[in-house]
Amino acid sequence: MSSTTVTETRSIPSRVVGVSDSTPADEGTEFPAMHPAENDKTFQALARGNRAGTLKLRGIPIHTDVYAKRQWMREHMAAAFRFFGKQGYGEGVSGHISMRDPVLKDHFWINPFAKHFSLMKASDLVLVDSEGYVCEGGNQTLINEAGFMIHSEIHKARPDVVAAAHTHGIYGKTWSAFGKPIEMITQDACNFYGKLSVYDDHGGIALAQDEGRQIAKALGNNMACILQNHGLLTVGSTVDEAAFLFYSLDKACHSQLMAEAAAANGVPKIIISDEVAAYTAEAVQNPHNLYLEFQPEFDLIVEESNGRVLE
Repeated sequence: MSSTTVTETRSIPSRVVGVSDSTPADEGTEFPAMHPAENDKTFQALARGNRAGTLKLRGIPIHTDVYAKRQWMREHMAAAFRFFGKQGYGEGVSGHISMRDPVLKDHFWINPFAKHFSLMKASDLVLVDSEGYVCEGGNQTLINEAGFMIHSEIHKARPDVVAAAHTHGIYGKTWSAFGKPIEMITQDACNFYGKLSVYDDHGGIALAQDEGRQIAKALGNNMACILQNHGLLTVGSTVDEAAFLFYSLDKACHSQLMAEAAAANGVPKIIISDEVAAYTAEAVQNPHNLYLEFQPEFDLIVEESNGRVLE
């Protein structure tokens, strides 16, 4: 089956993606190391501290123990699911987040089949191999076949991607019916400037590997893809980034739908200029920033669950 990609082609500064450290525990990783948060000038420019410059934004933490890193990633993945549950992204057994394992580089974690997002705990997550079979080390239960077909091909095509998220949120799937990218009508929409594509050849439920390959091809090197007549897909260098981007894109689709309704009644839209959109994107499309955007939600979920999400 063919796939047509509609991609924003305007140029913006390249985005650093990958894991947060290059310590001995992570030697051999295929993900490029990113600058530590305290040395990332673009990230640190987002907030102001003291005159001495000793107060710094905390970005993606560095782990010297790869197994501790795995547990930390699983905890944040479980929190991402609970956040998705709060947003109403669940619909039956549909929807999934995947996360590349930092120990076994060709394995990834995914949610168990038919487990409500809002009940997810770190111990519920399932470890699967490169062929999608459940492995020891994680929850011994079934996974969503369509989820594997989509996510495995994305992880194969994008070694830089640590996590990918896809659900059938109402605003994203409704806007997807138009087969178009969102417009730069708000500052928040600029989160995706130059990094959003559209997969416009929907082939039904992704139970065939070819559909996953076509979706991965349509995503290209972008951070998000609108799957026509289907929903949204976002990726990130952390599961926190992928989750925040999904939420941000779904809200942008909601905003776009309301703007289209107003425009249909004669109210003109004002589109943000390319220059301003690119300037905004340069500041916000930073892995540390996109990670940090999710941390208030992570803290709230840990508090609300009395820590059960971490179990």
